[in-house]
Amino acid sequence: MEFLKKNTKGILLCLCIAIPCWILGQHFPIIGGPVFGILVGMILTLFIKDKSAFQSGITFVSKKVLQYAVILLGFGLNLTVILETGKQSLPIIVTTIATSLILAYVLHKIMHIPGNISTLVGVGSSICGGSAIAATAPVIDADDDEVAQAISVIFFFNMIAALLFPTLGGILGFSTTSGESFGIFAGTAVNDTSSVTATASTWDSLYHLGSATLDKAATVKLTRTLAIIPITLALAFIRTRSQKAEGKKVELKKIFPMFILYFVLASVITTIATSCGISADVFTPLKTLSKFFIVLAMSAVGLNTNIIKLIKTGGKPLLLGFCCWVGIALASLGMQHILGIW
Repeated sequence: MEFLKKNTKGILLCLCIAIPCWILGQHFPIIGGPVFGILVGMILTLFIKDKSAFQSGITFVSKKVLQYAVILLGFGLNLTVILETGKQSLPIIVTTIATSLILAYVLHKIMHIPGNISTLVGVGSSICGGSAIAATAPVIDADDDEVAQAISVIFFFNMIAALLFPTLGGILGFSTTSGESFGIFAGTAVNDTSSVTATASTWDSLYHLGSATLDKAATVKLTRTLAIIPITLALAFIRTRSQKAEGKKVELKKIFPMFILYFVLASVITTIATSCGISADVFTPLKTLSKFFIVLAMSAVGLNTNIIKLIKTGGKPLLLGFCCWVGIALASLGMQHILGIW
């Protein structure tokens, strides 16, 4: 009862934003529900003079529900299928992730961009957009302004990629009779799932390939998602060492991302269930709930974000995102050429 008393108003406010934004995201997948949620939240918070009655619930949604979304994301991962069909793209995925993270770190040092924003943009660009940011933010203790900044940067280049890449693919000479090579490119060089889907579907429509490109891109994208596990664990380890070096008392339980273990467990449950003959469709409601939870959490993040400050400080993170985006695209093309795929 105490939980409900403290949090109900804030949770209901977030739901009032998230539900219409979820619907908008279904109609405009290039933008996506999370982006609508964070934008509406940022605008709405300008008109709320006193958020004290809502703040506890908003904080719960932006922190805990975000973690629940990542856990449920695991029910969309069949590890057997990913390992079988993702082998070909694994060297490309590893290269693109490494490229983005190295660029983010180097530019963080050169341009004096805050460490949390650099990490979130680097991870979001290289792994899976909003989902990766959702998984990483609690581990590095990023605040809502930093999460909003990173999501905004990722969204901007997602939208450009979804609009530009199908045309770019034709110019670069990707096969128009098979969706494999362009599917790998879309799956590794586009950040967020909704934008990967939009990009690959456009290619299928242009060259009448059914769903060949989309199927390949989706598999590659899911394989990238698994990188959440080592990345978050590595960041937790780095943060632990940093705090110990500063002489601070470290509580491993607070730093170690337990929700990542539940994410892995959800993936294992899905893999075992499907190997026993249970249809993967059984887990569809949980996958859908995961996506809605991300929209819900981003609505809360928007409510906690100062949009004026975000605009004023947006130049350097945007440049960082651009460099990571271009670096990933070039790394994907280069590796495909080396491996003889393109």
